[in-house]
Amino acid sequence: MFSIDDSFFEGALFQCTGNDHQCSEIKSVSGGDINDAYTVTTNQGTFFIKTNGPEVGDMFQKEALGMQTLRETNVIDVPMVIGHGQQSDSPFLVLEHIQKGAPQPSFWEEFGKSMAELHRHSHHSFGLDHDNFIGRLPQKNTPMDSWIDFFIENRLEVQLGLAIYNGHISHQFAEKFRMLYSALPGILPEERPALIHGDLWSGNFMCNAQGKACIYDPAIYFGHREMELAFTRLFGGFDRQFYEAYHGNFPLEPDFEDRVEIYNLYPLLVHVNLFGPSYLSGIKNTINRHT
Repeated sequence: MFSIDDSFFEGALFQCTGNDHQCSEIKSVSGGDINDAYTVTTNQGTFFIKTNGPEVGDMFQKEALGMQTLRETNVIDVPMVIGHGQQSDSPFLVLEHIQKGAPQPSFWEEFGKSMAELHRHSHHSFGLDHDNFIGRLPQKNTPMDSWIDFFIENRLEVQLGLAIYNGHISHQFAEKFRMLYSALPGILPEERPALIHGDLWSGNFMCNAQGKACIYDPAIYFGHREMELAFTRLFGGFDRQFYEAYHGNFPLEPDFEDRVEIYNLYPLLVHVNLFGPSYLSGIKNTINRHT
């Protein structure tokens, strides 16, 4: 990366707002694996700004589209997109700064209800009218009528092929992995497409100043809502009240617990391709159980 200074952020903010900003404080924000992030305080307010190198292409543009789509549902807090662009050959994304707060007693219950309401937003096909990203990896969203076809072609096969290319898995294991595909119609229920966040785990939501959930860093598409609920279980899971409230407002098909590991093959393959083969053991265990 390059040296970040006041002029970078002032230039970025001028591009997005058309106003001159004078920086008074810049704080680096930790926690992200993909981008550099900062809270930037100026004479006209505080902003959250993400930056990266030119190799990320239109990643911030696609992230902005995703956040705007989620925000337009008006069912859960999502930071406002101030703008995005390029400064000193490096892309940036400027967002509303969300002030952290203490969760209300009903935090998890309201969070679960809000996600259920989000998932009621539907479409005539699975996918999206554009591709986007999961982490820094491209995410293919070619629309399809069948969830199982979409899951295989646009999710599992893309990441499986990349894992083979990267040398993380063998062709022999890939053949065993693909044996699962013929069993999926008997495992996964078909439902109407649901608008999902696409990358919902504990690192991609926070409690805002009003004590309610705020979600960000999306990888949106119209998918199976069970995919979203399974993803929340991948790294420890959410509070029990979240799932109870969700199920009470938008019940899942029976035996969802048995399908969680199937859905999570996708994010686990993503993690293999982003961070290496240490995530392979969970994939191999699931494949061994189902083939």
